[in-house]
Amino acid sequence: MDGPLWIDTHAPDLGEIRQDDARDRLLRAVDEPMNLVVQGPPGVGKTAATRALAREAHADPDNDLIEINVADFFDRSKKEIRTDPRFEGFLAGRSRMAKRDMINRVLKESAAYAPMSGTYKTVLLDNAEAIREDFQQALRRVMEQYHRTTQFVITTRQPSKLIAPIRSRCFPVPVRAPTTDETIDVLETICEREDVEYDADGLEFVASAAAGDLRRAILSAQTTAVEGGEITMATAYETLGEVGDDDAIRGALADARAGDLKDARKTLGSLLDDGGYDGDDLLRETLRVARAGSEYGGDDLARLHELAGEADLDLTEGLDDRLHLTHLLAAWAAGRTELRAGFRDPVEA
Repeated sequence: MDGPLWIDTHAPDLGEIRQDDARDRLLRAVDEPMNLVVQGPPGVGKTAATRALAREAHADPDNDLIEINVADFFDRSKKEIRTDPRFEGFLAGRSRMAKRDMINRVLKESAAYAPMSGTYKTVLLDNAEAIREDFQQALRRVMEQYHRTTQFVITTRQPSKLIAPIRSRCFPVPVRAPTTDETIDVLETICEREDVEYDADGLEFVASAAAGDLRRAILSAQTTAVEGGEITMATAYETLGEVGDDDAIRGALADARAGDLKDARKTLGSLLDDGGYDGDDLLRETLRVARAGSEYGGDDLARLHELAGEADLDLTEGLDDRLHLTHLLAAWAAGRTELRAGFRDPVEA
């Protein structure tokens, strides 16, 4: 999709956040800087809300908002972290430093330097559920040391993964999944700004298909507008039926049934890394694709849904979405009733 993404060009200002409670809590943090935990499901606007807070709070938000996605650290090698333009100044001449010490140094140095405008800056830690407990302890100490000049905003879909000392130092800002009507309202506003023709049925189709994921709804609306020239029921159905990853998911299911777990795992990894999915999203899409096809009978689908319930619990409690979803396919293909029984990681097998 050519051109800027609507999720960027139409990022909301603080006053445009439609959830009253979340907006009011964020507005309070403008005049009274405090550490925050912005919590809610994927795609509901947690990061966008934090950026809106920074634009409202800082005269120079480009410099006084520091964004660190946890994946920038924990899913990357030491070399990738050290050569990242955002971090290389902190790590110059420290090639022998352990990864743990590299991460701690970047956090500490990001919090330590003086704000460019005003009396404090904001450090955003995105997807914080993936931070290991020992790193959270280091983060707690940094938060304590620099609390006068740095406001930490932690976004997460699993606040229970944060240790109690961090939660106790942060004001919670719950962000729920938007209703279909709220999503339609956002899409309507964007379409009018972009001068895109639309009708109510088209916007409702896009909003309903997104199932509470506002980011997905906006990107789907943009795709429909680009491909179809307008957003109507017909163009939305035709466009959104053609995009997506149904063939890839169908292939992963087929590979698993054929015993080729290596290829199934590779496909899942690509969807998680490059397709914009998290584990919960991909689990829902996998079930939908399996139901929509004619390849699997009632017993197969019943067993897949039973195992999906266990996988859903693991995704909530665990951190490795790829592994849990591969376990699901492996157990389903083998006809097992227990997700973990006798299964070895296909990477190790």
